[in-house]
Formats: sequence, C-alpha cells, structure tokens
Amino acid sequence: MEKNEKNNSQNDSNPQEQEFKGRNLEDVISLAEHEMKLTREQINYEIVAEKTKLFGIRRKEIVIRAWPKRAQGENAATEFLDQTLEMLPLNITYHTKKKRDMLYIIFEGPDRHLLLRKDGALLLAFQHLLNKVSPKKVQTDCDFFRQKKEQELKDHAQYVAQRVQETGEKEILDFMNPYERRIIHVAVNQIQGITSESIGDGFLKRMKIIPVKD
Repeated sequence: MEKNEKNNSQNDSNPQEQEFKGRNLEDVISLAEHEMKLTREQINYEIVAEKTKLFGIRRKEIVIRAWPKRAQGENAATEFLDQTLEMLPLNITYHTKKKRDMLYIIFEGPDRHLLLRKDGALLLAFQHLLNKVSPKKVQTDCDFFRQKKEQELKDHAQYVAQRVQETGEKEILDFMNPYERRIIHVAVNQIQGITSESIGDGFLKRMKIIPVKD
C-alpha cells in the first residue's frame, strides 16, 4: 500500500521536485541547495512532514519537497500580476516592498475585501501563483490579514497541542495550504512532547497533532 501511494505521488508531482530530510529546516534547505546546485532564493519548497522518530533514541526529522523556481527576470511577479489584474473585473491595486530576498505585495483598492473572503482564499492563491513565476520569494498581504491569520493559527495550534498533551490522544486538523501548515508546524513543536505531520498529497493537506512517547 505504501509503495503504491508513493508511486502515485511521484506521477502527480513536478518531475523536478525532490524530497530532502534532515534534523531541522535550516539543515534540510542547505542540503537541497547543495544537491540541486541552486541558492535558496532559486528554490521553492513545502514541508511534507515534521515528526520525531524513535530508534532507541529520540530523533527529530523534517521532510521537505523542493523544486527550482522558473528562471525569469527580476520583475516577473509584478509583470504577471499586472497581466492577471487586467483580466479580472476587480478594482484592485497594489504596492511592493523588497526586504533582503523577499518581495512583499500589499493589495489595496475598493475591491480588496474580495481577496479576504473564505479565509483569504484569493489572496493566498495569488501568493501561490506568484511564487511559481518569481525568482524571489513572494508574500502577499491585505489589511494586515497575514498578521491576524498567523496569530489565530498559532493560538489554535497551541490550544490543540496542549489538549493532546493532556489526553495523550492524537487530533487531526482541517485541510490547510502550505503557508498555514508551516505556521502550525512551528507552533506545535514549541510544546514539549508534541509533534505534527502533514497528511495526504496535493496543495491542501490535513495536519495531525500527535504526542511523542518515550
């Protein structure tokens, strides 16, 4: 069963995608840079699993799936965004900020509230698409949605993690995108004796919060 699931996942994925494992996120990204012969600014990645394995001793393992960003010009993200907004019946504008290797795109305009419907689905869809075409990592925001969302996710993750710690029973969260799962992973692993991992394939996955038994 496990072998079939692995084969199906490989068939559905980008042929340039590779999986890397390590003890922490920094080590795994460094390994991906070395193996793919790219800088981290040229790599897209998502966390596949973050869990603790037991082989006589406790050993934490993080698994990421990485793939190269499309080699395009510095303005690839804004050019793509301009073309997309022209085709949409929305009165939306934006401004950008650059900080180190990150491009921030902040949406404005009378119709900006439409980006925040259904828990920011359209805003995060823009971010996902822009990261596919941009050589820089892109982060989108509107009306401080990101700050509010991150705090909400952190609070929920810590609440569930503490409940799992008290009951010793695993809990499974709703489907989340990579951005949301990353926040959950970080927040849960701040609770001693608790870890988390993603379940399923595709863009949206569920999160499993589980106790680490000695």
